[in-house]
Amino acid sequence: MKKNKTPVKAYNNLEFLNSKDARTIRILSEFYEPQSRFKKYNIVDTIVFFGSARLVSRAEAQKKLREIKKQKLSKRKYNEELRKAEKLLEMSKYYEDTVELSKRLTEWSMNLPTDEKRFIVCSGGGPGIMEAANKGAKIAGGYSIGLNISIPYEQFVNKYVKPELAFDFHYFFMRKFWFAYMAKALIVFPGGFGTLDELMEILTLRQTGKIKKKMKVIVYDEAYWKSIINFDGLIKNGMIDKKDMKYFDFCNTVNDAFDRITEHFKENYLNNGSYHL
Repeated sequence: MKKNKTPVKAYNNLEFLNSKDARTIRILSEFYEPQSRFKKYNIVDTIVFFGSARLVSRAEAQKKLREIKKQKLSKRKYNEELRKAEKLLEMSKYYEDTVELSKRLTEWSMNLPTDEKRFIVCSGGGPGIMEAANKGAKIAGGYSIGLNISIPYEQFVNKYVKPELAFDFHYFFMRKFWFAYMAKALIVFPGGFGTLDELMEILTLRQTGKIKKKMKVIVYDEAYWKSIINFDGLIKNGMIDKKDMKYFDFCNTVNDAFDRITEHFKENYLNNGSYHL
């Protein structure tokens, strides 16, 4: 007589695990699996970098500009592509500043007298400013985290994130949770919709008291961000209070951002030789 086939255990049933009925299990997996890895590598807290995925290094921007100048295009198309390439080169300064700031913060954190991994650089794991943040940490010889998200584009993990600290999220809100939960500082470089979304969510959580810890939020390049967001208009029209501007600091240089972040950590998390949370 033929033996009955052994039923598949629920936790091995991929059809079930990928079904709508198991959505809560998948959500919990995106909480517990990262938490397990952070514990394994003794990572306590982070410095999160946000910014555009479209920006490139100065060398890459210069290469693109040279390529445009060699192409045979109509005058209109040539001028259009030339303007884009020149703007990309101009904006590459943010990529370079990100690398330098990440490098300096990583070197600083590696010299703290503690065995725990404190104030580890964390990015979205993709290209652009995210890549620059991970690159700076790697140049310094330190750890960095990449919290990637599966989307139709810009979804690869950049080469500067080690596999053990590279994550690929399905749920945006779980990815955002890990950005906010471990962060003691947040640095927002120029960016688009995604960066605006991330910045505004953090500011809303701080304004409403949902984030109670002392988190330093740095908005990098006051001129850029004031050209994008009319903060004075929000105050003038009563949409925010003037005191709400205290939830973040504008910084225009790597030195200023580095000093404000490290002083914030010393005052709130490293005072009197105590390396508390």
